[in-house]
Amino acid sequence: MAVTSADIARVFRAEHGRAVSVLIRALGDIDAAEDAVQDAFTVAVERWPREGMPPSPAGWIITTARRRAIDRLRRESTREVRQAESAVLHAVHLTDGPDEEGPVKDERLRLVFTCCHPALSREAQVALTLRLLGGLTTPEIAHAFLVPEATMAQRIVRAKSKIRTAGIPYRVPRDEDLPARVTSVLRVLYLVFTEGHTATAGDDLGRPDLAAEAIRLGRVLVELMPDEPEAAGLLALMLLTEARRPARTDSSGELVPLADQDRSLWDATMIAEGHALVRRCLRRDAPGPYQLQAAISAVHTDTADAAGTDWSQVVALYDHLLRLAPTDVVRLNRAVAVAELDGPQAALGLLDGLDLTAYAPFHVVRAELLGRLGRSGESAAAWERAAQLSDNAPQARHLRRRAAATAAEHK
Repeated sequence: MAVTSADIARVFRAEHGRAVSVLIRALGDIDAAEDAVQDAFTVAVERWPREGMPPSPAGWIITTARRRAIDRLRRESTREVRQAESAVLHAVHLTDGPDEEGPVKDERLRLVFTCCHPALSREAQVALTLRLLGGLTTPEIAHAFLVPEATMAQRIVRAKSKIRTAGIPYRVPRDEDLPARVTSVLRVLYLVFTEGHTATAGDDLGRPDLAAEAIRLGRVLVELMPDEPEAAGLLALMLLTEARRPARTDSSGELVPLADQDRSLWDATMIAEGHALVRRCLRRDAPGPYQLQAAISAVHTDTADAAGTDWSQVVALYDHLLRLAPTDVVRLNRAVAVAELDGPQAALGLLDGLDLTAYAPFHVVRAELLGRLGRSGESAAAWERAAQLSDNAPQARHLRRRAAATAAEHK
């Protein structure tokens, strides 16, 4: 079977983070590692359509990237530096076989901890992780942060420079240092998963490879920190959310809202694991934001249909979450649950004063509530505004269809 550019793109999305992680460990330099991996994928674009996909694409990419890095060092370095650098690369003992795919079990977690060093700003931590682990481009990350591309490029460059000049180690911290770093790591993994669940932009609703990688790293983190309840809470949240993926789009790739999804398509194994983790967290009685969000997801995945959802429990959980994380996004999500208990008018009043006018889900919630109140003209406008704020193609198409259907009702 011929290898297409789409096939290579899938390998890039799935293996970029792994390859960069291994090369950073070998080279000790983020830019050099990125360049080497990019070179390797450039070679893949040239060769794979002609020669076919190698048995181990990840191993091939890592081997080729290592060789390209050695070649570049030989061209650009003095003899002494060249010999020293080549010795370091060869000392990694990467072979040409499939074993290269995972020389260290938590290689990519090392990368996450490096990106989440406290010397870096929160914004830089997330941006650098999305770039190195997820392989997102600078424009994609800039769009996710709602900042100009030039601003994001500078942010990433400064973060890399700080890692290099400050000598930030490429390793998982010592046990005594883990608690101080775990909050940043959890936040970054959550945002990586969020991008995988619903991509900021593009022709696909999500990036399953990125979501799967966030879940894999979440498992490693839980294993590394078994007494950290928020790590277990985040893993539960990701599993319960990811379990719904098979039902999120129809046969033509169009978005299906949660209330309309065929729940028989949900991944029962993931749901069972997520529920077990939530119960484990509840027994600890040390609730945190990720644990509470996981508990809310557990309620949503605990019934055969949307009508059976225990909305009073959902509202109570959001009330608790608001005490720990009093954000407008949490208030918005709570309003959705309030609408099911007290009606759309009560929920609509809760949207007043929320600073979310540039956030597409805000307008989606508002459109739903206005529609249920019979204010179809305002509802259609809100649907259209939500569509304008979304660069995710399936999501935007769904929102425009809702806008058109609601406008037709108004006539």
